[in-house]
Amino acid sequence: MELWRRLRVGHGAGILARPPLESGYPVANIQRPGAQSTPVTDGHVIIIGGAEDKVRDRVILSRFATLAGGRDATVVVISTASSLGELAGERYKQVLGELGVTKVRAIHAITRAQANDETVALALRGATGIFMTGGNQLRLSSTIGGTRLADAVLEQFRKGAVVAGTSAGASAMSSHMIAFGASGATPKHRMAQIAAGLGVLPGVIIDQHFQQRNRLGRLLSLIAQNPSLLGLGVDEDTAGVVGPDHIMEVIGRGSITVVDGARSETDAWEVKGHRPLMISGVVLHSLPAGYRFDLQKRERIVAPTLHALPGGEAASS
Repeated sequence: MELWRRLRVGHGAGILARPPLESGYPVANIQRPGAQSTPVTDGHVIIIGGAEDKVRDRVILSRFATLAGGRDATVVVISTASSLGELAGERYKQVLGELGVTKVRAIHAITRAQANDETVALALRGATGIFMTGGNQLRLSSTIGGTRLADAVLEQFRKGAVVAGTSAGASAMSSHMIAFGASGATPKHRMAQIAAGLGVLPGVIIDQHFQQRNRLGRLLSLIAQNPSLLGLGVDEDTAGVVGPDHIMEVIGRGSITVVDGARSETDAWEVKGHRPLMISGVVLHSLPAGYRFDLQKRERIVAPTLHALPGGEAASS
């Protein structure tokens, strides 16, 4: 039984207690050197659809900074996926600094040897927030997957750190990752290719730039072939914030499309070439900011009805 506990990854592994609250949100609960041992929990995961606001309200990045601990946060930015190299990490370092996070370190591991370097893994020790930039998710997963760097990300996550990824970084969060694929609304055979992700958020498959790049078809085709997975299509400047309780809250400007194929039927197994495939009985949810979804129960959480009261207050029924 103890071996099984050690092997588990992702949300639900070793949950003992909820972290403390700061500014209304649970924040990372990392044990400091010399501090008394206290029960901790898996941290939060933030999946961002790309092109998040970095200059105006910065709703998504502000939530990440808050969950990481605000001014007390220690953040590591991993820019391996980006073709911009170290510039991508420095850009997020600048933005997070403007949000009050002063301890930010950027890591740009571009080879597996670098990702396996013990000093790189040690750079994540004590991190309360880890942010993975956009770029090419296959570059990210094939470079750091199974390395000390990836292990260090999971270790800090299990200790309560918030792990966020935007665009390619979001796709790599799941165990089953969309490596690449075609656009279009009609699901077709061989429309997308799956590779192994980092496994921070298992049980789902994540697509990004969803509405902007017309990616419903490829997510439907993948769910037809993998109905045990829950499809999450995240629009640009939109994010799903997933807590240790598996509840996802939608924030940002767009929506998250949830595709549940648990009770669907398909002919995907017999379709040849790149022809359209049949999938029927899919449950689809389109959730804008403010809505919440239980990823385990696969159901939207119904918010209480609010009634206006004198004085501008509100009461729920």
